[in-house]
Amino acid sequence: MSAPPALQIREANAHLAAVHRRAAELEARLDAAERTVHAQAERLALHDQHLRAALDELGRAKDREIATLREQLMTSEATVRSLQAAVHRRDELIRQLQQRAELLQDICHHRPPLAGLLAVLAEAERLGPLPASNPSHAPPGGPGPPVANSTGEEADRDHLQPAVFGTTV
Repeated sequence: MSAPPALQIREANAHLAAVHRRAAELEARLDAAERTVHAQAERLALHDQHLRAALDELGRAKDREIATLREQLMTSEATVRSLQAAVHRRDELIRQLQQRAELLQDICHHRPPLAGLLAVLAEAERLGPLPASNPSHAPPGGPGPPVANSTGEEADRDHLQPAVFGTTV
């Protein structure tokens, strides 16, 4: 076996040196890429923690808001029930007042005839009772003997009260 020529040995050494440099360069790039990936993984993990914390806080805020809205709903429903009861009471009062208003309208409608009747009764009271007269000398067409009451029973004349016109106004 013969020794390789010096030129081949130099070329082989140069080639080995180039491969070694390339390997070192690739290892450096690999280390840089691993550091970058590791840093990105840490940032993503931190970001994930922040997102989970924010999501948890949103969940708690949502639960608080739901509780507040439920409380407002219950308060509103109680207010509605109270207002409905008040409306029912007022409707009942209005119904009663309408009945009374109708009665008052009837009274107002009958007032003029009643006022006329009261005026006539006052005039009759002003005239006073008739003078006592002898029934045997009753004027023609004048008042006749006392009549029995409307029940058909004969009243005892001593029990008859003289009629007195009066008002209680």
